[in-house]
Formats: sequence, structure tokens, C-alpha cells
Amino acid sequence: MRIVLQRVSGARVSVDDREVASIGPGLVALVGVGRGDPETHVALLAEKVVGLRVFADDDGRMNRSIADVGGAVLVVPQFTLYADLRKGRRPSWTDAEDHAVAAGRVDAFAAALAERGVPVARGVFGAHMEVALVNDGPVTLVLDADRL
Repeated sequence: MRIVLQRVSGARVSVDDREVASIGPGLVALVGVGRGDPETHVALLAEKVVGLRVFADDDGRMNRSIADVGGAVLVVPQFTLYADLRKGRRPSWTDAEDHAVAAGRVDAFAAALAERGVPVARGVFGAHMEVALVNDGPVTLVLDADRL
């Protein structure tokens, strides 16, 4: 699994011009599931995201976690994180997991965050989404379960 994580002052997801999810200060997690990614990646990444110290303390240093600041996470399915761009100009999606399996992993990741006490909002798996966010910092991190 791969996650592009962005610290935000606010974010929202719309589908067909209708807002389906929004958060205030917190994190946007663009979540991709690769072919063959094990279920164990879900808990590993959820624990990492909840514990990351990417929010400012009283001295302005990134020393607080999402749990420390009471922020939320907006989970957005993002199969394009597994695009293969090595050949030609059109991406290949063969490295992305099957739709049904990936949907289950993304749902499990969102549930794992919630189990750890973090409020979670979700995008819509398989839908054409418009994601609007204000990146705070900017702070953008890439998490790859195979490299943790």
C-alpha cells in the first residue's frame, strides 16, 4: 500500500457536484493498494499515520501527532499511485490491486484509523471525485508499506 499524506487546514471531496466528505485541520490520505499487498499493511500504515509528528507544538516544531491535535483524516482512494509509467505515454494500471480487494483494504485502513480514535471522512471508491484541499505548510509525505 502507498499513501500520499498531506497536512491540511481543511479539505473536501465532491462527487457529481455534491460534497460527500469534509474535514477541518488534519490530514488527507490518498491511498493506493498494490497488487498482492497483504492485509498486514493496513494496521502498519494506520499506526504510522496516527503516530506521525507533523503538527506544530507551542514552539512551532513538528512535534505533535494527529491524535495530539484532535485532527481528522480524509481518506481518498487513489489507484493511480500504482501507475506504471515506464513505457510510452499512457500509464498502465497493472500494478494496482483488483477493484474489490482494493476497496476492502481502503475501507479497512479508514476503520483502523477510527479504531485508534481519529475522526475519519471518506471519499467514494471508484467514483470520479473532486478533491479540494488547503495544504498546510506545505507538508506532503509519501508512505510505502514496503519501505517501513
